[in-house]
Amino acid sequence: MKTAWLQHVPFEGPGLIADWMAARQFSFPRIALWAGEPLPDPQTLDLLVVMGGPMNVDETDAYPWLTAERVFIRRAIDAGVRVVGICLGAQLIARALGARVYRGPQPEIGWFPVTRTAATHPVCDGLPVSFQAYHWHGDTFELPDGATCIAGSALYANQVFIWGERVLGLQCHLETTPRSAQDIIDHTTFEPGPTVQSAEAMLADTARFETLRPILFDLLDRLVST
Repeated sequence: MKTAWLQHVPFEGPGLIADWMAARQFSFPRIALWAGEPLPDPQTLDLLVVMGGPMNVDETDAYPWLTAERVFIRRAIDAGVRVVGICLGAQLIARALGARVYRGPQPEIGWFPVTRTAATHPVCDGLPVSFQAYHWHGDTFELPDGATCIAGSALYANQVFIWGERVLGLQCHLETTPRSAQDIIDHTTFEPGPTVQSAEAMLADTARFETLRPILFDLLDRLVST
């Protein structure tokens, strides 16, 4: 399987997704958009992973490569490539499919529950009814036409969505490891509050990051089997 992942900032890597790729013996080349690396021909890919980042999808003046990235994501979707978006990546998918991306009610940072909706889809049927997910976002989005919302949180209704059979959006971070969480903490200024946990609280129980592994791996296994 030919794969690639898009990186928006040097401190947000693929975390557990890289472990999944290694376990399946897939090569997983990075395209560092922040460093000006070129986008490939989407026809050469079977699976594209679009990672997170601190920018908004429409900050094209500050990050001009976002415009080309949105076009590329849409071309990949139209070509039948399996596409997974994480946080900003999910928002970019929504935007590429014509949906509005906008500021959320308040930041959601740390460990908060995600709960299934009544909707079902073969790619997401293994998702637990409710589970603790890791979050780091302040933007949200409307569902693209034709998308199905699979799970949401109290503040952000669209945490997991599927579009068609091969496009998966994850607002929450199921890929996070203690190290990748620390990387974002070290490069971000944030003020703890009711919906924003302290760094100490987020990292107090590092074992909980391992609970994300089987959830993420099941989603990816189901996606590539389509």
